[in-house]
Amino acid sequence: MTDPTTPAHRPAPTGLPVESVVGELRAALATRTGAVLQAEPGAGKTTVVPLRLLDEPWLAGGRILVLEPRRVAARAAAARMAALLDEPVGATVGYRTRDAAVVGPTTRIEVITDGILTRRLQRDPTLEGVGLVVLDEVHERSLQGDLALALVLDAREGLRPDLRVLAMSATLDDDRLAVLLGDAAAGPAPVVRSSGRSHPVDVMWAPPEPGERTERAVGAAVLTALGRHRGDVLVFLPGAADIGRVERLLAGAVGADVDVMALFGALSAEQQDAALAASGPGRRRVVLATDVAETSLTVDGVTVVVDSGLARRPRHDPRVDLTRLRTEPVSQASATQRAGRAGRLGPGVAYRLWSPAEHSRRPAFTAPEIAVADLTGLALELAVWGAEPAALSLPDQPSPSAWSSARRVLEDLGALDADGRPTMVGRAMAALPLHPRLARMVVDAAGTPDEWLACALATIVEEGDPVRGRPGEVTADLAERVALLVDPDRPMVGADARAARRLRRRADDLARRLRRRSGERERGRDGEGRGAVDTARAGAWLARAFPDRIAHARGDGRFRLRNGMGAALAPHDPLAGEAFVVAVEVRDDDTGREPRLTLAAGLDATDIEAVLGDRIETAVSVR
Repeated sequence: MTDPTTPAHRPAPTGLPVESVVGELRAALATRTGAVLQAEPGAGKTTVVPLRLLDEPWLAGGRILVLEPRRVAARAAAARMAALLDEPVGATVGYRTRDAAVVGPTTRIEVITDGILTRRLQRDPTLEGVGLVVLDEVHERSLQGDLALALVLDAREGLRPDLRVLAMSATLDDDRLAVLLGDAAAGPAPVVRSSGRSHPVDVMWAPPEPGERTERAVGAAVLTALGRHRGDVLVFLPGAADIGRVERLLAGAVGADVDVMALFGALSAEQQDAALAASGPGRRRVVLATDVAETSLTVDGVTVVVDSGLARRPRHDPRVDLTRLRTEPVSQASATQRAGRAGRLGPGVAYRLWSPAEHSRRPAFTAPEIAVADLTGLALELAVWGAEPAALSLPDQPSPSAWSSARRVLEDLGALDADGRPTMVGRAMAALPLHPRLARMVVDAAGTPDEWLACALATIVEEGDPVRGRPGEVTADLAERVALLVDPDRPMVGADARAARRLRRRADDLARRLRRRSGERERGRDGEGRGAVDTARAGAWLARAFPDRIAHARGDGRFRLRNGMGAALAPHDPLAGEAFVVAVEVRDDDTGREPRLTLAAGLDATDIEAVLGDRIETAVSVR
C-alpha cells in the first residue's frame, strides 16, 4: 500500500530514469506554457511524468489530459499509473477512448486518444478545468496527432493563455517542436532530455530465401529464437491477416509450454490485455503484433524481437481520390524502436528479416501522415474549427493538390457550402467518429429502417474486416459481412466470429449515439434496436458515401471506376457477376497487376440513379 503520509498522487519513487529530470521539467513549466521532453525508451515518461506534475501550483487542482496515439496504449498507460497509486482505474487516473470511458468524479488524469481530444476541443475550445495537455509519442506524426497539437496550440493562443502543453517522445526534432510550442515573447519552449533504461540488443540479420513467403520466414525465425534464447518473443507483422497466417503456421510447431497470442488494434480489450500480461510460471509467449507494439506499450517478459521489417500503410492518391493499403518496408527509426523492445529487461536479441545492405537503403524516418494520407477528415475538422491550415501550428502543411482534393470531396458530400463553410449536414458529420464519407452515409440513414445497416457498414469499413484471408480466397462482399455481424455464427469462409461480435457491439453503440444526437428515444424493435436488416441495401447506402467509386463490369471480374481506374475481383467471387459495384477498398500489391477490390458491394441502376440523378450517364460513359 502507498505510505498514508504521502498524497495519493505521489507514488513512491519508481527508480525510472525520467525521475531525475522531473525537477527540471517542473521548473520549465512553472514559467513557460510549453515544454518538450525527449526521453529514451524505457525512461518511464508516459506513466511517471503526469503523476509527478499533479501537485504543481499552476495546475491549481485542474485535470491533466494525456494523449496517446492508440487505444491499447491509452488503456495500458492508465492501468500502469493507477497501479503506481495502488488504486483502481477510474479513481485518480482514468481513460477515455472511442469504445470505452473509465473515469470518475475524482479523476484528475485522463488518458485519451487523439480523436477524443479533437471532439472535446470542437465542443469546448477552452478546455475548461484542464490545466495541462500531454502529447505522447509525437514523433509518430499521425494525422490526428498533428491536428490535436495544432488545435491545442491555437486554443492556448486565443482562449487559454494559461494552458500548459507538454510534448513527449523518444525520437523527435527537438528544435522544430520547441519553436511550435514556444511563443513570440519568450522564444522556443524549453527542451528537457532524459536517458532511458535499456540494455544492449544484438541484431541478427536473417533475410528470407528468394521467393520465400513472409509468414514462412517469420515462422522459421520464431522457432529458431525459441530454441536459442530464453524469455518471450515479440513478432512484428504488417497486419491482422499476416498475424493469422503466422499463428496457423506456429500451431503445433511450438512446444506445449508456449502460448501464441495476437496483438493488434482491432482486438477486444480482454485479448489485448492478455497479450500484454506476463507469462505464467513455466510458460513462454510468442506475441504476434502489428506496429501498435512499436512504442508506448511494454510487453512484459520480452527478450527477443522478430521483425518482418514491414508495415501496412494507407497511401492516398489525390488524383483519383483513392486510398490504397500498401505493405511497405519500415524506416530505420521504426526498426530501431522495434529492436529496442527486446532490451527492456536485460540484454536481448532482434532478428531482422532483411539484410544490412537493404537496411542502409531504407528511409531514416517514417513519412508524416499528412504527406501521404487522405485529408478529407482533416479538412472537415478545420472547417468546423474555422481555420485554414496555414493559420495553424501544424508541423507540416498539406500539399495544395491533396488539400484541394479533400475540399472537393467535402463539397460533393454536401459538408461545405460554396464559401467553404460547414453546412448543418457537415457539422452533423463532424460530430461522428467516422471518416466524412461514412459519416454522410450514417447521417442520411438516421431515422430510416436502414439506420443500423448504415452503422454496421461504417463500422466494418472504419474498424476492420471480420473476415480473414487473402483477396480471392474470401469474398469482397460487404453485404455478407453485415450478415455476419447480425449472426456471427453463420457459416462463412474466413469468418472471425469474435471479431464480428466486437464489430456488432460497435455498430450498436454508433446507432445509439446517432439516436441520442437526434433526440430520439431508444427504439424498441429488439434488444439493440437493429430490427430487420436488409443486407441487399448495402450497395445503395455505400454509393452515397462513395459516389465516385461506382464501377461497371468489363468482364472476368474486372471493373472500371468512375474516375477511370481499373480494379479486379477474383473471377469466382460472387460479386464478379454484378453489372455494377461500389468499390470501397482497393489493394495494390505493387506487382504490376491490376489492383484488387477487397471490399465492395453490388448495386443496380436504380441505386445509381438515386445517388447520381442525372449524372447516371457518367457512371457508364467509360464503357
